[in-house]
Amino acid sequence: MEFKAHEINGTKIAEIISDTIIIHSAQDGLDLLGNIYYQGFDKVIIYEKNMTPDFFDLKTKIAGDILQKFSNYRVGLAIVGNFSKYESKSIKDFIFESNKTRHVNFVEALPEALERLSK
Repeated sequence: MEFKAHEINGTKIAEIISDTIIIHSAQDGLDLLGNIYYQGFDKVIIYEKNMTPDFFDLKTKIAGDILQKFSNYRVGLAIVGNFSKYESKSIKDFIFESNKTRHVNFVEALPEALERLSK
């Protein structure tokens, strides 16, 4: 795993680059949050492919636990991926509601993630 730094309007954004799943549990999300904070980043971009598929099954509570931590610590988050494959109404509603707050964003591409997190 590596961090690619982006700075837009004085906001330091870490883009997580990895070929493997790095978020398997809520604890992994908390560890990532601590690492990002320690390195001085304000916000983070992670790719759907780097998250366990269980994240997108709301019954596991992984998504809720992780996103609550990011909200509590006021660290903006963008998750980049193709979310149309998730057919559950609850995950679609979750993504829709998250995107309304603009603190946690589910987006299709890196430019959109950077744009949302730079505001």
